[in-house]
Amino acid sequence: MTALVHIDVALDSSILSIINHTYRPRKKAAGLGGPMKITAIMARVCNAEMRNWVFVRVETDEPGLFGWGEATLEWKTRAVVGALQDLEALLIGQDPRNVEQCYQILTRHGFWRLGVEGMSAVSGIEIALWDILGKSLGVPVWRLLGGQVRDYLRTYTHLGLGDMKAVYETGSADAIVERGRIVTQAGYDAVKVVCIPYTHYVSPTKAVDSVANMVGSLREAVGPDIDIMVDFHGRPASVNAAMDYLKAIEPARIMFAEEPVPPEDVAGLAHITARSAVPIASGERLIGRREFTHSIAARAFNIAQPDICHTGGLLETKKIAAMAETAGIGLAPHNPLGPIAGVAALHFGISTPNVVIQEEMSGAVAWYDEVVTWPIRRKPGRWDLPELPGLGVTVNEDVIARHPFKQEVLHARNAVMPDGTVVDW
Repeated sequence: MTALVHIDVALDSSILSIINHTYRPRKKAAGLGGPMKITAIMARVCNAEMRNWVFVRVETDEPGLFGWGEATLEWKTRAVVGALQDLEALLIGQDPRNVEQCYQILTRHGFWRLGVEGMSAVSGIEIALWDILGKSLGVPVWRLLGGQVRDYLRTYTHLGLGDMKAVYETGSADAIVERGRIVTQAGYDAVKVVCIPYTHYVSPTKAVDSVANMVGSLREAVGPDIDIMVDFHGRPASVNAAMDYLKAIEPARIMFAEEPVPPEDVAGLAHITARSAVPIASGERLIGRREFTHSIAARAFNIAQPDICHTGGLLETKKIAAMAETAGIGLAPHNPLGPIAGVAALHFGISTPNVVIQEEMSGAVAWYDEVVTWPIRRKPGRWDLPELPGLGVTVNEDVIARHPFKQEVLHARNAVMPDGTVVDW
């Protein structure tokens, strides 16, 4: 009996020794155990002609561990940078790995609800927190967002492959066909055009016929295997004007028409979506779940277009995606921004089942590829699975420093009717 007791005690001690060895706290570098704190949040502004890219760097007290995000918002750069400075104080000392908790602090402990400038700042910070979390655990961000749901992410680009003038100033059938062929010959199987003229409450017959000719010519030139999207840019100020253009492009069988009326006109958008043979996409100017709630409930669009850099970041956009999926709505996330925004969209798309296609703006400036080293080699129309920890980006701050802030090109000032009436860009 004594021997048995002695053996039992010896076994217990051995087991305890194994438990203590196996489950003792690991170092912070492994992402487990021990506190970690945010020590600073900094903006890095990089002028890219039409937009100043606003990159966000979140520092921690773990040596060498920091995260990158993006908070770019055209024509609001100084406001976003100021918002980042205001929000920094709320997160100093917080654990960056508690992404949801940090988001709650940013959006609740400032008392005032945030508009697009503040939420863009929040988004940039939130994306950087995911980058930190992924790096601390040694896994890519998409694994933390639910894992892989597809082998690669389908993408589309604009006429001119990101060149601003080609995107916004191609206004003839010949020019659209020429630029459309350049995009498809580069390897893309989907292209977006902005060819709706500045419009008030009525649609002139000549303008409607011109749009029908441009889109019809593009379809004839690229054939049936290429998807075409037409961005209305919210230019028609009435449902009737929007419907005239939609009927005109209907024979071209486009993938979707984007923002046929301004985003605040939920009733008008729902009316159009219910009656249009052309699928409708919208949502790039809606901020957070609350602004998407009414549009999704009203089935105001077939395709939702949240922008990860404006809605509140990756997790908030995942919540919007879940709402949309429940309502039978797909996603084509908005992203004409900088390269870190593109990488964040890649991780989001790889992990979100109702994403249909992803917008991208590679080549927005000639030195686009010098700013950030991507975790993948980008292919036209297809982004593959990233495997590096976090977002997987390396940022060249020397290149950013060579392109400091300056006033963006104010292209929206062109949105004026012949009689001087200001309309939507």
